[in-house]
Amino acid sequence: MVGDTITCARCPRVRSVARGDDTELLELDVGNIAGGGGCVGRAPDGRVVFVRHSLPGERVVARVTSTTSSFIRADAVEILRSSPDRVPPPCPFAGAGRCGGCDFQHIELATQRELKALRVADQLQRVAGIAREVHVEAVHGDSNGLGWRTRVRLAVDQSGRAGFRRHRSHEFEHVDHCPIACDEVMETGTFAAAWPGVEELEVIVAPDTGESLISIDSARNTKPHLPELPARMVVNGRAQQRSGGVHTKVSGVTFRVSDGVFWQVHRGAAEVLTKAVRTMVAPEHGDSVVDLYAGAGLFSVALARDVGPGGSVLAVERDRRACADAAYNGKDLAHLRVKRASITTGLVERGIGRPDVVVLDPAREGAGTSVMSALHGHASTLRRLVYVSCDPSSFSRDIRVLLEQRWSLISLRAFDMFPMTEHVELVSALEPPPSS
Repeated sequence: MVGDTITCARCPRVRSVARGDDTELLELDVGNIAGGGGCVGRAPDGRVVFVRHSLPGERVVARVTSTTSSFIRADAVEILRSSPDRVPPPCPFAGAGRCGGCDFQHIELATQRELKALRVADQLQRVAGIAREVHVEAVHGDSNGLGWRTRVRLAVDQSGRAGFRRHRSHEFEHVDHCPIACDEVMETGTFAAAWPGVEELEVIVAPDTGESLISIDSARNTKPHLPELPARMVVNGRAQQRSGGVHTKVSGVTFRVSDGVFWQVHRGAAEVLTKAVRTMVAPEHGDSVVDLYAGAGLFSVALARDVGPGGSVLAVERDRRACADAAYNGKDLAHLRVKRASITTGLVERGIGRPDVVVLDPAREGAGTSVMSALHGHASTLRRLVYVSCDPSSFSRDIRVLLEQRWSLISLRAFDMFPMTEHVELVSALEPPPSS
């Protein structure tokens, strides 16, 4: 039963409709893209509304999903005026109240990249204070934005069925396939198998070597029943057969990546990022390079080969397993040293020597302003700093520290390594002021 209808006096084209089941519906126009995969609108009381499953310029009916004193989250459940860039989602599980994995299934692929570029440019302008045109590049290895993901994390319900969580929820969405997963993930049989006693699992494949691994988290005090599948399995961190990892090739070099160690999920990402980083570093024989947040050594190994035995590469990573992988992957490079440590201000100030180049690839939260200030302290010896980021907001915040000290952003590239989602990968190069 529909309750009261409230029209905003300042914006008569915004309506709030309270329904008998206590679900509030808002009819409103939506504008620019925002973080979180939605577009921005205004509620009758003036609060910002972040509307998922919408496109700029559309008029929608949106169902409120959560509220705070300053903003509202909502899902578009009816499109009253559609954007010409709207398309039918290629995934049957996408949409309001369904699987929460993809933000942009309803958007034409070229437009997805345009929206990502606009958001990066907006963050650079508003947070870092610089105006820069951004172009988001496609990455080889997906088919029209699908079939690219080599790692998929699944939830398991009480009946042992695999699926995903709904957006910002613990509610379960059973799925029998995932269109953004690569064929090799689906061929493991994970989605069709039963997983009694399992809470979550991650499917990891290396398409170039044919290896596959399923990492399983079992329910507390429960021994899970494991189906017979072609993939190796790791249960609660313990390998069931042989070593708990996979091997993958990048630019002709084989990397070991253990269970739980970070690796790029797009099948073409590692190759593209390595080439972009090497180009921006512009390594010279004999260079001293520091690779912060080094992971399994993707950049460290490539740069160690570039600088040669007369140079040096220090890979710094806090995760024990990742450090072991990095050391293994660089075992033939005596001038590559792996240091297990958290990336702190003190480490940057006193524990990395006097490098010619620093590369950093932090997690989504970024390096932080104190670490960036410490990196500026090396401006007198640094030739270049290369920053890899998967979040435009934290990236813009961090580089602002350097830009305010008159560093120059000399190169920026953006890659669509996460099609059908809001996410984008950035690779940038900055140089210290000449007076340094």
